[in-house]
Amino acid sequence: MYERCDVKFTVEQHALADAVNWVSRSLSNRPIMTALLGIVINVEADEVFLSGSDLETSSKVHFTADVSQPGKVLVPGKLLAEISRSLPNKPVTVQLDGTRVLVTSGTAKFTLPTLSLNEYPNLPELPESTGIIASDVFATAVAQVAVAAGRDDSLPTLTGIHVEINHDTITMAATDRYRLAVREVQWQATQPNLETSALLRARTLAEAAKSLVNSKAVSISLSSISSHERLAGFISDGKSMTSRLLDGTFPPFKHLLPQDISTTAVVEVATFLDSVRRVALVTDKTVPLRLQFSDSTLELEAGAGEEAQATEAIEIDLIGEPITIAFNPVFLADGLQAVGTPYVQISFTGSNKPAIFTGKLAKDGEVVENYRYLLMPMRYAS
Repeated sequence: MYERCDVKFTVEQHALADAVNWVSRSLSNRPIMTALLGIVINVEADEVFLSGSDLETSSKVHFTADVSQPGKVLVPGKLLAEISRSLPNKPVTVQLDGTRVLVTSGTAKFTLPTLSLNEYPNLPELPESTGIIASDVFATAVAQVAVAAGRDDSLPTLTGIHVEINHDTITMAATDRYRLAVREVQWQATQPNLETSALLRARTLAEAAKSLVNSKAVSISLSSISSHERLAGFISDGKSMTSRLLDGTFPPFKHLLPQDISTTAVVEVATFLDSVRRVALVTDKTVPLRLQFSDSTLELEAGAGEEAQATEAIEIDLIGEPITIAFNPVFLADGLQAVGTPYVQISFTGSNKPAIFTGKLAKDGEVVENYRYLLMPMRYAS
């Protein structure tokens, strides 16, 4: 037998479900040890602490509860998450009974097995706070950048988001080699004259940002470059997450953002997005969508030869020379959605060179400078 203390507490269903759901995000479906399938429930005087990990990412949360018996136990995490979500909206009692954990809410009763606490690893501690950012600003910025991160785990560096901190400015960047997204955001650094950088898993960062959006602010922690374990941490309203940083160096990207613009087009995003989706219906998602920008019209075209074909024209404002270019329709749609404004300005340096997408709140308004989405063109059969 392994060490175990009796446990009993009661808490509202929504509080339990929210806490378990947060921690279960860090669990692996195929962990290297059985104990990592579990969520640790640590019950103290009037608080319950939950934790879970896949050794790369660790999540912790705490909430107040009506505690009858303090103690500690390890239970299957995914199962506890499913049960917590499905329980009626009534107080839930969690109680250890021998080697089983009883979960009761109204007339609903569940019995869960326990796992060995002795085999559970020590989880890393959060590094010291590096700064604070509004949670909605953080979530929007991360989502705008994560869209361009690579999905190929054989190129781990490209699955990350590069985070560069320079005093009160954070610059985030991600690329899968076909597109690049860069977002600058202001934050409140807690350490003076702070300059550092880190490479975080895009999936982890996106999950954390999205999950913490209902809180007011997020405290971000980055371990120092000299520390033994390179970690990033996020904490907000009793929830925390730590994640090991990715190894490797993010490719230099600032020189890729072109300066010698020859043509700019301003297009209404909703209209453009609808047209892209319609015209792309006739072809495979990886086949280029041809775009012909002229004085006041953008013509979209897909398909060729004996295949299905589609064309559509929409109104635009163009400054500079007419240009014909082709893009991956999925990457194009991703960029249009990511700018997050009613209008998009597309800046070109040539039909075989990357284009830059930036947002505009109004057709004749200023360009929103803090976000840029660079998209490589594709070759197409004329």
